[in-house]
Formats: sequence, structure tokens, C-alpha cells
Amino acid sequence: MFEKINYMNDAYVFVGLKEGIEIKKNLLSGHVVISDEEKHILGEIVEINNKEVKVRLLGEFENGKLHIGVIRKPLLDATIREIAQEEIPLILGQNDQQSLYLGGSPFYNDHPVYLNINDFFSNHFAIFGNSGSGKSCGIARLIQNVFQNDHALPYRANFILFDISGEYSQAFRNIHDINPNYNYRIFSSNEIEPNAEKLRIPIWLLNSSDLALLLACNSHTQIPIIERMLKLVRAFAETGGRAEAYQDHLIANAIITVLFSDETSSQKKNDIFAIVEECQTSHFNLDAEVQGLGYTRKFRECFNIDKTGNFTEGILLTEYVTQFVDPDFDNYEPTENVRYDLPDLEKALKFTLISEGWYKNPQTYSDAVTLKVRLHSLITGPYGRLFEYGKFVNVEQYLAGLLIDKDKKYQIVNINMDDIDDQVAAVITKIFSRIIFDYSKRVANRGSIPFHILIDEAHRYVKKDQDTFLIGYNIFERIAKEGRKYGVILGILTQRPVELSDTVISQCSNFLIFKINNPMDSEYIRQMVPNISAEVIEKQKTLQSGTCLGFGSAFKIPVIVRLKMPDPSPLSSNSDVIKFWDA
Repeated sequence: MFEKINYMNDAYVFVGLKEGIEIKKNLLSGHVVISDEEKHILGEIVEINNKEVKVRLLGEFENGKLHIGVIRKPLLDATIREIAQEEIPLILGQNDQQSLYLGGSPFYNDHPVYLNINDFFSNHFAIFGNSGSGKSCGIARLIQNVFQNDHALPYRANFILFDISGEYSQAFRNIHDINPNYNYRIFSSNEIEPNAEKLRIPIWLLNSSDLALLLACNSHTQIPIIERMLKLVRAFAETGGRAEAYQDHLIANAIITVLFSDETSSQKKNDIFAIVEECQTSHFNLDAEVQGLGYTRKFRECFNIDKTGNFTEGILLTEYVTQFVDPDFDNYEPTENVRYDLPDLEKALKFTLISEGWYKNPQTYSDAVTLKVRLHSLITGPYGRLFEYGKFVNVEQYLAGLLIDKDKKYQIVNINMDDIDDQVAAVITKIFSRIIFDYSKRVANRGSIPFHILIDEAHRYVKKDQDTFLIGYNIFERIAKEGRKYGVILGILTQRPVELSDTVISQCSNFLIFKINNPMDSEYIRQMVPNISAEVIEKQKTLQSGTCLGFGSAFKIPVIVRLKMPDPSPLSSNSDVIKFWDA
């Protein structure tokens, strides 16, 4: 069929076709072996006419293995032949202890395609595809294959799936039937979802960055307010009487600042009443008893103004307030491991404003009021329940509670957020990811507890947003750059790759690309994905549903793969309009 090499350039070899030979099959995208006396080179036919074929060089065979890349071009007198049947596993993967079945090759009669488990699941990966292209079925089939694999027992696997549309609620329900040691669990923001547990996050596990995102901060001046609020809420949660003493100290300092200001007595009275109404204790409220020498006054009565414009009980008031000032609290650092709730945070925020005197600064006071409004809206709104958690747990206990319950290990945990808006869902995804990342960095044997964070509809969350500007980092970009060495791996699923973070995509080592029609997305993939050719980009445009282009470190060469339908399937199919119209 093939004659000699006609000519070649830096990237391609052009091979003549024998005259009079009828070509009975489509050679396009098929593989050939070009051999001379020194080497055997694998090539792919990328163009064909009735006289010659254009071949792209992919790699060299040596000692029964395929090595990607070609150092030297073949000699002009090299022979060309189609790839032999026994050579196909060298390009589609071997069925061995390190491999995982992915699907079948439509070019080689459904010959099985295998990927290297470590090369795939030890690196970040991305799955792209239009709606209806098979993307959701693809990730479901991939994870199902992990647990149906005969070569490994992934008992200690930790797949955390963020399901924004509730598609995967049934996709993994049968893994227990594969092996009784495998288990699947769903936490849902939907309180009435069948077979799902309520999604709850302890508010005390959130750091200042998490709260900045949750409260939609948009100013750098709001960050110190949140940090101070966190310090106070931990102090107020401590037992043994120290909490109220600390609160008294803060109120006393705020009142003294007002008393010795240049304001009129009337202004001082208004400011102090505002402080006490906002932040109250048993010692500081308008009806608190102030003990004088042989008499008492209510706190409010100490602010009566005489004819000279001074407080009638100014000396008594000053003596009463100063007794609650305790200098030891000025450098006090509360313990980290305490339980508190959203109302406790709201109280701490009120004390934050008086403790730093921010209410005297119009800009910071305005920023603080914005935080107060948003925090109160969270408490009274539909999403406050997500942060209601009963007993105290630390990070390790919380993660363990997600993955282990009643001596049952859960390998797949689905976080279903189909009934909450994108902004809150994005924050929850970031909070979980940050908690997992911080925990993994503290594991003594680094990388020994791998976590796979799978994010569906990732263009809504893993995007070019303002996190870096506001809090100094984007958690997904941090994980993309540092997570692999700690065993925290991102799996990105999206139909709009152009909206994703450039940093995250550039750190992905493996890709499964289903059909993508949008030219902007195709061009973005070409620009952002390393070592991807124009031919590879063109291939994905003609893929059938359920068929993808796989390439990256886990693959020998870019391959077209037809995946089996997952069983059970995710709830990603279109509505059967005719069926429901006729019902």
C-alpha cells in the first residue's frame, strides 16, 4: 500500500501510495510504523489524497516500549507499514497492575484503552465538553471503573464530588454491590432529598479568608474587622468567667475613650448609650446598679447633665468604669479550639466595632455596617442552617466524620448543592477545598491520604475571580500549584473552559475532551494546554456523544476513546418531551 517517503519537513513525513492499489478502508487517523535500520517510528496519518499520505511523527519504539517524541527523522529509504495488532497495546495502554480500563478505541474495533492509574490520579485533570456531549457520563464511568478495577482495592480512596445540579445522586449508589467495603454517601443542602444527609459546616472551622468570601467582602478594610471578630468570638466562647470580664474590659475602654474626648456631655451621653445598647453585659447596661458611697444609681442616671454642662455623677461614673479595665486583656490570645455559632459571630462583630473605635471612622464604619447587614442576612436567611453544627469538632474530626461513620469507610462523598445559588455554592466549595488542603499539609507522611476534589460545572467557581486581589490567594490556584505533593488532586469538569482560571488549567496533566463547538473554548484549550496540536483540537469537533479525546501524562499518545455508559447513569439526560406530553 505504501511506497517510499517522498519528502519530509520538521513536523511531517509525506509518503507515496502505490498506484493501482485499492484502499478498502479509511486510513485517516490510523497509525503507521516507519522503520529504517536504526529505529522504528510511530506516526499518525493526518491527511490523505489519492497519491500520498501526510504522517505526523509521534514517538519511537524501543525495547518493546513507546517513547513519545522523535529525536531524529527517519531515513528517506525507510519502509512504511500499518501498525501490527500486537503493537496496538503499546499505544492504547497495557492491561497490567498499574492500569485502569477507560473505554474502547473506535479505530481499532473497540480494542480496550487503558490509562496509567498513578499518572492520571496523582495529577490534576480536566474534563471538557458541551452539554449533552457525555461529560457527566464520562466522569461517572471513570470513577465507576476505578471501583470495578481488578488490579487494585481503592479502600482508602477519598473522592469528594461537588454536585451543583444533583446529577450524580444515583450514579454511585451501587458501588457497595461491587465490594462490600465500598460505600457512597450524599450530603445535600436540600433538607428533604431522599437518602441524603443534611449538609452542615461548623462555622468555627472557617478562617478569616473563608468568612471574607462568605460575607462577600469587597474592601481590604473589611479584612481586619473580620480578623478581630474571630479573635473576640473565640475569647467570648471560653468558659470560666473570662468571657464576660473581657467584654466588660472592651466596653469600659470604649466608654473611657468617649469620656475623655473633646465632645460635649450631650454627645458623650449619646455615644456611650449607643455603645451600651449595642454591647451589653450584666455590668454594662442602662439599668445596671452603680454603687456609690452609701447610695446607688442606675447606669443611665449617671449621665444626667447639670447646669454647668457636666455629668452630675461624673466621678462615680469614672470610678465605676475604670474598675473593669484589665491591661492583661490587651495582649490576650484566646484558644483556637472552641465552639461558637453565627449569632456569636454577630455579637463579636458588635464588640469589634467598639473595641477598635471604628465607629468614629466613616469609611471603616460603613464597611463594618455592610458586614453586619450581610452577617445578619445570613443568620436570618435560608442558608444560615448550613452552618448550624451541634457538638464541637476540629478539622480532623470533621473530615473523619464525612468519610467514616459507624465503622463504615466512604470512598465517594457527594456534596449536593442543587438548591442554593451560585455565590453560596462557590463559597462552600472553596471552604471545603481549603479545609482539605490545610489538613493535608499537616499529615505527617506527606501525600499518604490522597483527596480527589471533583468540581462539576467548574466554570462557576474555578474562575478568574477577585479572591487573589482581596485575600491574597485563590484556593484552587494554590491547590493546582501545590496540591499534588500533598495528595490533593483537582478534577475539573466544565462546558466553558474559557471561563476557568488560567493557572488551574495550566497545571492539569491529563484531559478528557468531549465535543466542544464554541470556537472560543477550542482556541482557549489550544493556547492553555501544553503539547496539544492543531490536529488534536480538530479531532474533538467531530466526536460523537460519549466519545472523548484523551491525552496527557497517563496516555502514550492522544487517543479517541468510546466510553461505556455508566451504570447507574447520572441524571443528565434531556427531558423526554414526547413521553411527558402524551402522559
